[in-house]
Amino acid sequence: MFQIISDGGCDFSTAETQAFNVQVVPFYISFDGNTHLKEGIDITREEYFSRLASDKKLFPKTAQPSPQDYIDAYTPHLKAGRDILSVTISSKLSGSHNSAVLAANMLRDEFPQRRLVVLDSQSASIGQGLILKEIAKMKKAGFSLEKTADLAERVLKTTRVYFTLDSLEYLRRGGRVGPTTAFVGGILGLRPILHLEDGQVSHLDNVRGKKNAMRLISEALTHTLRDDAQNVNICIGHILKEDDAVIFKYDTETSLGITIDNEVAEIGAAIGTHTGPGGLAFAYCKKFESIVRQENRGHIQPAAHSLEAESA
Repeated sequence: MFQIISDGGCDFSTAETQAFNVQVVPFYISFDGNTHLKEGIDITREEYFSRLASDKKLFPKTAQPSPQDYIDAYTPHLKAGRDILSVTISSKLSGSHNSAVLAANMLRDEFPQRRLVVLDSQSASIGQGLILKEIAKMKKAGFSLEKTADLAERVLKTTRVYFTLDSLEYLRRGGRVGPTTAFVGGILGLRPILHLEDGQVSHLDNVRGKKNAMRLISEALTHTLRDDAQNVNICIGHILKEDDAVIFKYDTETSLGITIDNEVAEIGAAIGTHTGPGGLAFAYCKKFESIVRQENRGHIQPAAHSLEAESA
């Protein structure tokens, strides 16, 4: 048996960490550059984003877990004779994966009989969370660490995350869009639509108004997933927009003719610092059972198409 460990980039709630038996190594948040608070321990997500929304001049920073943080998380399980599958936020977005790898390498000589696999999710937030949920289902089904890691690699290749924001301002602060683009976008009421795939964020489009942005995402995703909806795991996320997220979830269930098992999720600081309050996100991945069925039939289907490919 093995233990699943993730960094805080997965945005799991306390209930989810317990339900899926996932130990979370939190990110750090700093408002002044000196005091570093552990997300979910020293400060809640709601407290963090409420403070961010109330002070427009506030520009907090996040920091990844250190190698020592991972060593502290790994060591008790290794001493207890448990192997570990550790999943991190995309290495293209954070140094958390590097910290996890360094910690694993430092511990392997001390625990040569134990297996410690570090997996780059190539995703973040609710996308990373979906990958973890599939891993937890594999573990419950009795899959070995090696088989689980192999299937998880296939699952993450099918994972897509799309999100829309209230404002371009936080992207401007982070240098992802220029000041002119942010200024003009603010005047015109434009909402950016962003995509996370292969571990990187890309800017797909700007749409005027929240309703238009949500409609565009919903229509494109319905077109993409309608013939395969039963074989994908879906999650809706938000930053201080729970009512909008619940509506979006209901509309998605109606248009696809399915029930989304995952509750709407709160997006955390690792991504939210760069997007600001008011974001809405949609993520999906192939269920591992679907991948196994394809294996048993002797062929593997290509990963689910991306939104922009279907919208082109």
